[in-house]
Amino acid sequence: MNTITVEALRAWSSDGLQWLLKRPRQVIFAVAVAALVTAKMRHASARRERRKRWAKIGKDVVVLHGFPRGRLTPNTSPFVIKLETYLRLAKITYVFDDAEPIGPKGQSPWITLNGEEIADSQLVMEALAKKYDKNLTSWLPKEEQAIALAFNLMMTEHITWGLRVWRYVIDRGEQLRKCSKLDSLSEYIVYSLFPYIMKRRTWVQGMGRHKEKEVEEMLRQDIAALSHYLGRKPFLMGDRPCEVDCTLFGYTSQILWNYNGSPYVKMVREDYPNLEAHHNRMRTLLYPDWDELCLGAAGE
Repeated sequence: MNTITVEALRAWSSDGLQWLLKRPRQVIFAVAVAALVTAKMRHASARRERRKRWAKIGKDVVVLHGFPRGRLTPNTSPFVIKLETYLRLAKITYVFDDAEPIGPKGQSPWITLNGEEIADSQLVMEALAKKYDKNLTSWLPKEEQAIALAFNLMMTEHITWGLRVWRYVIDRGEQLRKCSKLDSLSEYIVYSLFPYIMKRRTWVQGMGRHKEKEVEEMLRQDIAALSHYLGRKPFLMGDRPCEVDCTLFGYTSQILWNYNGSPYVKMVREDYPNLEAHHNRMRTLLYPDWDELCLGAAGE
């Protein structure tokens, strides 16, 4: 009986192997599907565990999700620095977490607050302003609120794309790689894939269709407008910092620290030095732990 069973098993195994060998595509497809399903299950499980951990942090504590800390700045994204600066300026309790930097809208940063997920830095700031009564521009006359909004949009919708052209198309992610602390896979993505992806995105958006000098001149006009309006004031809208100062600080942080070799460093430091003075003022006011944040990311 045992002999028959063993022989039957051998025959079945041989026939099964022959069947598999004759259908390599089907086998590869089945293995790939199984691997994908397993990966998705693990991802979903890890995602649930992260949310359980965030829920234990405390009621009304903002969990700020963003890219990992940078070597020279608290973050290599102007949007993450913008939002973190707002949280500090508004004195809203928060913790930083880089376990899941990309949010539900495919953007970074985003937040979780009491189990709710809110994405897009500007929408987050508006939501927090309502919840905590922290509208930092409400003291301005309506006309100046409109100016602040226009400057904010100029930076986030125009300067952003010009800087992306330099970072990803011209520099091909070299400076980003140097000022980030990345594992080998992330470094490969930043150094090899992002330039290709962002080049296509800048082309679709329109900024990538212009020559390098044309983009540089466009951004010079934007930077000059910010500098001229700032003038000798301590902050963009007067004696008190507001939301638009958080945005400006996010961009000057990138230019001054993470864009070495770009023409924009000279613009801010030499041509429009009041913008660097504004950066230093905001940094002194809100980031006494700047060096600790950066050195911790660099592992020093």
